[in-house]
Amino acid sequence: MKQPTKDTRSHILAVGRSLTARQGYSGVGLSELLKAADVPKGSFYHYFASKEAYGCALLDDFVEQYRQDLGATLLDDTQDARARFLGYFAGWMQKQTGPALQDRCLVVKLSAEVADLSPDMSRILRKGVEGIIACLADTLDQGITDGSIAPLSDTRSLAQSLYHQWLGASLVAGLSQDDAPLRAAMAATAQAVPAA
Repeated sequence: MKQPTKDTRSHILAVGRSLTARQGYSGVGLSELLKAADVPKGSFYHYFASKEAYGCALLDDFVEQYRQDLGATLLDDTQDARARFLGYFAGWMQKQTGPALQDRCLVVKLSAEVADLSPDMSRILRKGVEGIIACLADTLDQGITDGSIAPLSDTRSLAQSLYHQWLGASLVAGLSQDDAPLRAAMAATAQAVPAA
């Protein structure tokens, strides 16, 4: 059933995200996307000037949704900062191993692919990653201040290192179809962020 006109753009992006999570950006052809979204070609070009413009919109939408979702973990002031920090990565592990492919991180899925395809898409992902790392570093700083995390020498570097470790663990877990790399990343994260 077709979505109401005002929701067509959002509907195309939602269907596209689901397809992209399974097949990658290059693996989703325009005709497949239009058929799955049940929209005519004209509707697509009304909202997106090209497939690359659509890809940029898809990533912008993902980054914005991800930023909002941080409120459920890193920005949740009902928990101390260490619990929020570890909760963020526990949520990551749950999504990366869960059955809903569209809930998985598109940074993990698309980083290497879009780096070769589109400087604009790469820029969007890079900016999104920088925002996540900054939020992680802020949470570490808050934990040192609130007494839930032992003093750390360089929270920015640690946040970046842990985020990169989780990206790698997610890729290896996907290749092996085994959550052991993510469980190892969780143990390493807890050890790297000791309680005060």
